[in-house]
Amino acid sequence: MIFSAPFTVNFHDTDCYAQMRPSAVLMYMQEAANLHLNAYGPTMDELRSSGRAFLLSRVRVSIKHALPAYTPIEAQTWISNDDHGFSFNRYHRIMANGKVAAEAMSVWALVDIETRRPIRADEFQYNFTGDTPLDLPLPRRIRFPGEPEEIASRPVVYSDCDYNGHINNTRYPDLLCDYLPAGETRRVEDVVINFLGEAPLGERLTIYRAADPEDDRRYLFRTRRTDGASNIEAVITLAEENR
Repeated sequence: MIFSAPFTVNFHDTDCYAQMRPSAVLMYMQEAANLHLNAYGPTMDELRSSGRAFLLSRVRVSIKHALPAYTPIEAQTWISNDDHGFSFNRYHRIMANGKVAAEAMSVWALVDIETRRPIRADEFQYNFTGDTPLDLPLPRRIRFPGEPEEIASRPVVYSDCDYNGHINNTRYPDLLCDYLPAGETRRVEDVVINFLGEAPLGERLTIYRAADPEDDRRYLFRTRRTDGASNIEAVITLAEENR
């Protein structure tokens, strides 16, 4: 089943170009997923009380049309019936003016909160059925064209974090866009993020960036914690035209 939730693009979710920020796109998608679980169960609170939680492993967001403030949108989300091993797949779509404005594929892990042990897909049952998966390839690894350049050091602060105590995954697209090259004005068209480790409140991240020598629209990112552990690897792809 495909679950739909209506929203209106908030003015404060737009950027300096008067378009919905990439993080806001992901936020509306995941808010629809949260509402899906709340409507049919198990809710996130029910999962948490049972000692389990979903953690995002990988995500790809493809943004097809820029959306200005106050645009009515329909955020759609669904699971598929192809979950296997320790991966839980969820799909997302944002409709606006009768067209697909954005779509995404996300891969989640269900973990035991206390032991951090991953739970197999065949050990968990949703209270709703799946639907047809999106054809949106999501790479398991991001290959860098050489060693990326260290470009910034950034603390993890209050506004980054959710009630799990670390950076909320919807914050990362904007965090990465903060470190695109100065003067870059092309619209973000595609975001791929692989989550490798959590970044808790009070941590400091070192941010690395590399340009793709074969495609001037692509920028590759890596972030590391102070202990040297990887946090995320990501690719931002920009549209060909300026905004």
